[in-house]
Amino acid sequence: MDADRIMLRRPEMLEELHIDWRLGSAAVSLDTAARTVSLADGSAVPWDGIILATGGTVRTLPTVPMTGGVHVLRSRDDADALRAELRPGTRLVVVGAGFIGLEAAATAAQLGAHVTVLEGAPAPLIRGLGAQMGAAVAAVHARNGVDVRCGVSVTGIEQRDGRVSAVTLGDGTSVAADAVLVGIGVTPATKWLEGSGLTLRDGVVCDANLCAGVPGVYAAGDLLRWPNAMFSHVEPDMRVEHWTNAAEQGAIAAQNLLAWSRGEPQTPYSAVPFFWSDQFDARIQFLGRSHPDAVVTVVAGDPSEGRFAAMYVLHDRLIAVLGVTMPKMVMPSRALLSVPTTREQALAHFERLKNPPAPAG
Repeated sequence: MDADRIMLRRPEMLEELHIDWRLGSAAVSLDTAARTVSLADGSAVPWDGIILATGGTVRTLPTVPMTGGVHVLRSRDDADALRAELRPGTRLVVVGAGFIGLEAAATAAQLGAHVTVLEGAPAPLIRGLGAQMGAAVAAVHARNGVDVRCGVSVTGIEQRDGRVSAVTLGDGTSVAADAVLVGIGVTPATKWLEGSGLTLRDGVVCDANLCAGVPGVYAAGDLLRWPNAMFSHVEPDMRVEHWTNAAEQGAIAAQNLLAWSRGEPQTPYSAVPFFWSDQFDARIQFLGRSHPDAVVTVVAGDPSEGRFAAMYVLHDRLIAVLGVTMPKMVMPSRALLSVPTTREQALAHFERLKNPPAPAG
């Protein structure tokens, strides 16, 4: 798609909001006592209330220098640069089999590139889906000609005339490459907040109202860590890197900031995390939160056929639902994840979805 088709807000819509934009100069520090933000150009912006939404920065591999043909994928400029490399016959190596890496791999393969995905973990998507279901998603790529290699380490790259020519692996072999995408996740962009007095622990630690511990300071998006009451039985606090979550949190953070300024009650934010990913002809949808000790049960379809649904249960409570090209099994399950639902209740729910009662009359 071209960029104008994926804008969340068009320029004329932003102009109607009468916002004082300060572009081109990064925030470098936050003073919660003086209530100012210092910018890289030496100026300072005073604030009565503030929402921290600086997102994340891409991780890079120290063994893979950012030379010609080596890319990351975070901004539109990154996307344009990678897009310019992709054409029929291009040998693309993707380092990292998370959602960014696998989505890029699918798109590149559909554009005619020869794609190899390298992952250090024993299965793709292991952090989000667990090993068993991650392997099932990898099969989608294998059926479409993508070479997914797990349990491998990247030790460096080979260059020719200032451009990447191959990626070297820990076993001494190499994979030929015309272009490389490093997609190994993001780090919360909190370095500028060091010394601010806020609690930083893989993100900005906030309360249930998304307040960062200082009156008038709120956070939203990739850098926020907060106690999600709906999933306190899974983990005491969480950080979620999906845009639906960031959009919802942004709205709640703004509402709570205004409520605080008026001395009104604030609204705790709790939600069922949700994300989806289109890869080849598969739509992958996931509700809830995985856990290493969760028991995964396929409740519909067959992973070997590329169309299935599965539930995740921890200590006899449903904590997540995964669907691959099975939207009718996933979205009706969202309500079950917001309340305590036993394994037996969840199984009965999926049986009803598979075998709905005949209409009366």
